[in-house]
Amino acid sequence: MGHYTPTDREIDVTTPSVARMYDWLLGGTDNYASDREACDHLLRIAPSSRELALTNRAFLRRVVRFLAEERGIQQFIDHGSGLPTQDNVHQIAQKADELARVVYVDNDPIVLAHGRTMLEENARTAVLCADMRETDYIFEHSDTQRLIDPTQPTAALFVSVLHCLPDESDPGALLRDVARRLAPGSYLVVCQLVSDNKAVRDGVTDLMATATGGRWGRVRSKAEVTEFLRDWEPVEPGLVEVSQWRPDSQPTVWKQGNEWEEWGGVVAL
Repeated sequence: MGHYTPTDREIDVTTPSVARMYDWLLGGTDNYASDREACDHLLRIAPSSRELALTNRAFLRRVVRFLAEERGIQQFIDHGSGLPTQDNVHQIAQKADELARVVYVDNDPIVLAHGRTMLEENARTAVLCADMRETDYIFEHSDTQRLIDPTQPTAALFVSVLHCLPDESDPGALLRDVARRLAPGSYLVVCQLVSDNKAVRDGVTDLMATATGGRWGRVRSKAEVTEFLRDWEPVEPGLVEVSQWRPDSQPTVWKQGNEWEEWGGVVAL
């Protein structure tokens, strides 16, 4: 897989972007008509999609705070970070520890443009325009080497992104490749879209693959995500629907009628 620079893939506002669709579902403004139209189609298939996006963002906030405050993690690599919004990883981590360092990775050029503008005054944060499968490039990049000490524990985040990878990309192998590069005491944070409803799995997968020009993978089952993480010990409460992962208060029960859910957790390396 050859690496591309942002100029290799210009910002295409006519083709929906997963990052911009997620931004719209979260109530953001960095999206275009094509993204909103795709979200309309998505909501017809899976009406709980906006609730799911908000639940997932809350999980990200909790897990970063937990790792920074309770596990003392100062280094984070956020794969498939998406567009900057409120309570980004660096804001949460640096609130807990001002020395925390974050490398964001995303292959959408609009993420790079927005991210670099927002982060240009934060020397402990960098944004790389890269495919999350480009592990060598990511870990050898000068910004990663500047911010991430390979001898110290790191949290590698794969939050709501593995469903963007097709089976032939072998998400489990990607996780193992990243894990072997991290120091003892590190963590992986992994969750992805799952559904027990085959019609929803197939419908969303087909919709997103078509809308994004093939830049999509597959809605999977819980068993498949569990298999990705079989080599490591999950941190309590284990692999769960993400609203149930160490909730700040009484968690909202994810309704059984909801078509899909975000499922995963944290594993210790």
